[in-house]
Amino acid sequence: MDRRKFLPLIVIGGIALFSILIFANSIFLTIQPGESGVLFKRFGGGLDKEYIYSQGFHVIAPWNRMFIYDVRIQESLATMEVLSKNGLTIRCELSYRFKPIAAEIGHLHDNVGFDYHQRIIVPEIRSATREVIGRYLPEELYSSKREAIQDEIFQQTNSAIGEKYLSMDAVLIREVVLPQTLQDAIEKKLKQEQESLEYEFKITKAEQEAERQRIEAEGKAKANSIISASLTDRILQEKGIEATKELAQSQNTKVVVIGSGDSGLPIILGN
Repeated sequence: MDRRKFLPLIVIGGIALFSILIFANSIFLTIQPGESGVLFKRFGGGLDKEYIYSQGFHVIAPWNRMFIYDVRIQESLATMEVLSKNGLTIRCELSYRFKPIAAEIGHLHDNVGFDYHQRIIVPEIRSATREVIGRYLPEELYSSKREAIQDEIFQQTNSAIGEKYLSMDAVLIREVVLPQTLQDAIEKKLKQEQESLEYEFKITKAEQEAERQRIEAEGKAKANSIISASLTDRILQEKGIEATKELAQSQNTKVVVIGSGDSGLPIILGN
């Protein structure tokens, strides 16, 4: 057998194997859980914005390039100084959660790119925070309106970034720092309101106790009136006789003194 006949095939096979080894990272790729990919076709029309590659193993041509995005919910912090409704400076720290819209990462990559957080989300959430807090007084951030303020910032930011193929999951106000004099004034006001509520509670409780005592006294008076109306001299005399008999039957030593008058009852005196 003439081995020279197979030499070209061996050379071609070797070149093919060598090429596969060199371009293996470009040809074979795995998209991890929580990720999605969009393919750039160098000789096929550029970025394919409509077809999104999901997680798993994929084979692509070596001259194409896959751009992989993390489409899970991400979290970040923002600290800024904003002006309140009355013109005072407030330092506010926010925590917010966001993610790319997985089905739209082709358009996101084509219009914004990987740095969408700094280019889109950070400016929008700062703008929304300044605008929303500017409609409220500083003390309202300490009251029940804090939740409403968070919701307004969330809604305004989510609406703005939605046009850029992004989605906001939540916005939370972590900390609010006011000027010390204003903070002391607010705390004093809240303390006075608490004391006022406590004083009103004590007054209400005292009024309820007085009402209870009045009802109880009226009940006792009514009961005594009924008892007094039902007691006659004859009944009292019979009760006295019954008590005297019970005492007389006792084993203890006693002295019996006969009462005076027609209705006088005996009196028993013990030693």
